[in-house]
This record gives sequence, structure tokens and C-alpha cells, in this order.
Amino acid sequence: MLSPPRLPLSVDAPVRHRLGIFTTADLAARGIGESEIRSAVRTGTWVRLRTGVFVTADDLAEVERTDRRPGLDALAVVVGLDRRSAVLSGSTAAWMWGLPRPLSEPAHVQLTDPQRWRRGRGWLMTRAALPDDEVTVRGAYRATTAARTVIDVARAWPEVHAVAAIDAALLRGLTTREELARVLERQARVAGVPRSVRAVELADGRAESWLETWGRLTFAALRLPPFVPQVELWVDERLVKVVDGWYPGAGLAIEFDGRVKYRRARYGRTPEEELWREKRTEDELRSFGVRFVRVTAEDLRPDRRPDLDRLVRRQLSNGGSRVRDVVEVPRAEGRWRGDAAGDDGWLPRADDRVGR
Repeated sequence: MLSPPRLPLSVDAPVRHRLGIFTTADLAARGIGESEIRSAVRTGTWVRLRTGVFVTADDLAEVERTDRRPGLDALAVVVGLDRRSAVLSGSTAAWMWGLPRPLSEPAHVQLTDPQRWRRGRGWLMTRAALPDDEVTVRGAYRATTAARTVIDVARAWPEVHAVAAIDAALLRGLTTREELARVLERQARVAGVPRSVRAVELADGRAESWLETWGRLTFAALRLPPFVPQVELWVDERLVKVVDGWYPGAGLAIEFDGRVKYRRARYGRTPEEELWREKRTEDELRSFGVRFVRVTAEDLRPDRRPDLDRLVRRQLSNGGSRVRDVVEVPRAEGRWRGDAAGDDGWLPRADDRVGR
């Protein structure tokens, strides 16, 4: 029995730049026919993703290991459709840009085409205008720009998710408010665009996490006084801490506290070291009169919001002790500290870090 064919180098080298995807046409150009393809698929050497679209089992394992299956599925649809006018959009483009998305968002690939509407197995193509400056190419992906992407998803996503995506795009420098305004102006007559307008108005590019966005919107919904986001606290010309929110008159710091930094190593520190470091930092600032309210995701749930409301109002009303020798410096911009920079579709990851 003959062993299944290996990918010729002339096919294998180019497909490194599209998550390992190759097609029947790629193989036919190198003399590999249907019988050899069937043999490779039958033995599990190659995996058929869609009609005429394949990936090697080894490359598929690497894609799965690096959590890039959405990109593989998107590229498989694009290659299978072979429509230059269609681009990735909506939640698929949001994944490519590395923006936060609702967990409940459908897994199907989303595309936009200015000429036609279509749907198929695992994908949906919407017909809509695509100005040249709202389309970009990033590695293997041809997709809507970050500005167009967040305006599109904000028409459909729940408010918190829409604002969080815009916050993240602004934070990372993927777009600007001017670009967002230009897209909104062009979509003035598009159904659902008032939701996008509201999301942009609520966005603040200083929020450094989805939890901070949710917390800021919750404080506003509770009609709590607005805090100043991302404030540096200095002591003796030394930066001690950057707090997520700050009430200057009350000397009250708001920290939106996710569990992830206590579950995995970060910045070269273990979770235990991170917890100890936070404790020591806060103990020092408390000695100067700074008070803290730590807010978790559980505190922002509807049934817990009244307790949070009472806690913050109580802290604001009692005034606390006078903050001594602490210099407050609000940041004009947030600083992105994440590692989800999105994806470029290259099988060996390129460290291109889009945005700031």
C-alpha cells in the first residue's frame, strides 16, 4: 500500500501564511489528483474542512492548541467562496482584532459583501456598502477595519459588550473617535445604528478591561457620582499604584478585581506574588489615608448591585481621613496590558502587535 502524499514544498510554504489551508486547485497544479486526496483524507493525514479545502492533521492540531479555530474556519469559508468582494466582518472580524466578544455570540463566520446576500453551512454573508477606507488586510485576513467592526457589532450586541469592544479598540489605538464618527455618519440610515451611536457615546478608551467597562456603566446606572478612571498615585516622587477609579474629594480608590491575575502568572510573578504585592501596596497607601473598594464581577450582578450601591455611597458620605502626601495624576489614556492582540492568520505566529 502506498503512503499518503506529502504536501509539495511549493504548496506547503505559501499555506504557512493562511493557517495551513490548501485547496484542490493548489494540489492539482502540482499533479496531485482526487485519488491521492481521498487516500490522505481517509488515513487522517489531511482533514477536509469544506468542499475542496483542506489542512494537514498536524497543522490542525497546532491551530487547536493555540485557540485559533475561529480563524481557520473563517479562512476556509473565504477560500471556498473565492469572492474578492467579500470580507470578514462582525464578530468574526472582532475575533481577528482580538476584541472582547459575548460568549453567547453565534460561532458562524460573518462576512459582508457589497453585491449580494448569501448564507451557507457555518457562514452568513450580509449585503452592505464597503467603502475602501473601511476595509483592511491583516496577514491572511481581509476584513472590516476596527472602526467599522465595532460600529457593526454595536448594532447587534448587548450594550455592555458593545461598549467594551469600543473601549478596547480605543485603548489599543486600533481606531480613533474621528474614525468612529465617520463610520457612524455613513451609516446614519442603517437599521439599528442608534444603538451604535449610544455605545460610542458611552465608550472611554481608558478602560483597561471588560470588567472596568461593565463597572463604569453599572456605576452610572446606579447614579453614583462618576469616578476619574486610571489615576496614578505617587508618594515621594515614586509611582505606588494606578487605580482603576478615583474619587479625589473622598480619597477613595475603586478597583475592578478579576480573578484571572490571581490564577496565572503575570509580568513574571506568580499568583501568590501578585496577591502579596497588591496587599503591600494597598497597606502603604492606606497609611496615607487612601481607602479602597474592590469590585468583582459578582458585585455587578443585578441581585448584588444594591449592596454595591450602599457600600460606595457609605464610603463617599463619611469622607474618610485626609489623604496626606499622595500626588494624584490622572492618565489621559489607558495603557493596554493584555496579550490578546488578535490574529494575523500565519501558522507561525508573527509578533506584530497591532495598535499601541
